[in-house]
Amino acid sequence: MSMIQESSSPAVSSPEEGIPPSPVRIQEPWYVREAVIRVWDGLSILVSYWGSFQWLQPEETASQLWGGGLAVVLFYLVAEIAGLYRNWRGVPVRQEILCALWSWAFTLLGLGGLNLATGLASLLERNTVLVWTTAGAALLIAGRLAVRGGRQLLHRLGYNIRCFAVVGVNRLGFQLARSIQQSPELGLQFLGFYDDRTNGRTPAIPPELGTRIGTIDELVEHARQGRVEVIYISLPLRAEGRIRSILDRLSDSTASVYLVPDFFAFQLLHSRWTTINGLPVVSVFENPFYGVDGLVKRLLDLVLGTFFLLLAAVPMLVIALAIKLTSPGPIFFRQRRYGLDGREIRVWKFRTMYVCEDGPNIQQAKPDDDRVTPIGRFLRRTSLDELPQLFNVLGGSMSLVGPRPHATAHNELYRKKIRGYMLRHKVKPGITGLAQVEGFRGETDTLEKMEKRIEYDHKYIREWCLWLDLKILVRTVRAVLSRQNAY
Repeated sequence: MSMIQESSSPAVSSPEEGIPPSPVRIQEPWYVREAVIRVWDGLSILVSYWGSFQWLQPEETASQLWGGGLAVVLFYLVAEIAGLYRNWRGVPVRQEILCALWSWAFTLLGLGGLNLATGLASLLERNTVLVWTTAGAALLIAGRLAVRGGRQLLHRLGYNIRCFAVVGVNRLGFQLARSIQQSPELGLQFLGFYDDRTNGRTPAIPPELGTRIGTIDELVEHARQGRVEVIYISLPLRAEGRIRSILDRLSDSTASVYLVPDFFAFQLLHSRWTTINGLPVVSVFENPFYGVDGLVKRLLDLVLGTFFLLLAAVPMLVIALAIKLTSPGPIFFRQRRYGLDGREIRVWKFRTMYVCEDGPNIQQAKPDDDRVTPIGRFLRRTSLDELPQLFNVLGGSMSLVGPRPHATAHNELYRKKIRGYMLRHKVKPGITGLAQVEGFRGETDTLEKMEKRIEYDHKYIREWCLWLDLKILVRTVRAVLSRQNAY
């Protein structure tokens, strides 16, 4: 960290002031790490396969060795599709581990399918498969933890550290500096900020982030001397002229330079970089369930959805009989809702009211609503009226977890009042969602309540991961038992 004190004008410092000496460098290109991890993964699968046979089926070891090689080939194919061997630097280790475990799981599913079709692996005993599965997963995880731990050890010893600076004393620059400092695996040491503007024209730098080092002229000089090796430009997009000028001057150095677009001006939903014939583009509003993530979420819906439906089969039959015997009308109520990408779907529910409203004007249920049947009141309080939506999940029009679908009439009303309302339809609607477990279930009798629900729907889409879905499902049980806002 630079210890230079700020003044009313940009600091003028010598090239030596506040800039640490160049660190000891051990070159480790990401593709070298990729090669090491690839070899480790292959060996992990083979060793765990051979070891499980030696332990539990030693008489079959020689005749079954071909299975390990087939597993390695299939794992590499699945890993390529999942993007397991991309550059994970700066990404939390849990995400890399989850990707590896899912690749391993799909590999085993593929092998199981081949076994059913050909019977080639019929000699494998259940305990052998279980030990191989567990040992293989453990070794895949251990390799990644070892690589990351080794890199962090080198960083702590002062090896392979690169010095970086941020151009732009602004909110984006502050967030960038914090994010990098919270990612020690990047091996980046923060020097400070550079900006030509005076202190009066820029926000105060938080004390924990250091200080302003100097002007752009001094940045260029430090970069030429090799004392600033990585530069992040966090100027706003409208400052194109300034950015071009800085880039032109930095081209006379060997520093790595990155542009950090200021997307605070936009309501980001889910962003990712891609290219179209070499032209880089970034998504602003996009579905997060692409590639292996979409496959994993759909698999979770099918597996857990089937399990929940089997558990609920008898209670659903009892509920159906109770509805039929206690009030006139159909057992089920199908209402038009918006699904993925705003396409209309029909959502199944147990009928809980004397009426079946599905027109342009729909009144939300309220406490002591006289439209609700006696059995319907119990079903709504316990959320058992939502059980038929498991058919929607298995059919693919809904997911177990996602933004709750609103009646079409409510969608048309609130899309005109709440900015970004329709973005919740970039994913499938869910039986439960983040907004519901955060306390925003039931009637939204004020605009503020609906805005808060939409805020959590957007947060779910931005931050989705498999672990978040599982946490929401567990929290849903607690929310249902509390019966808060359910009537």
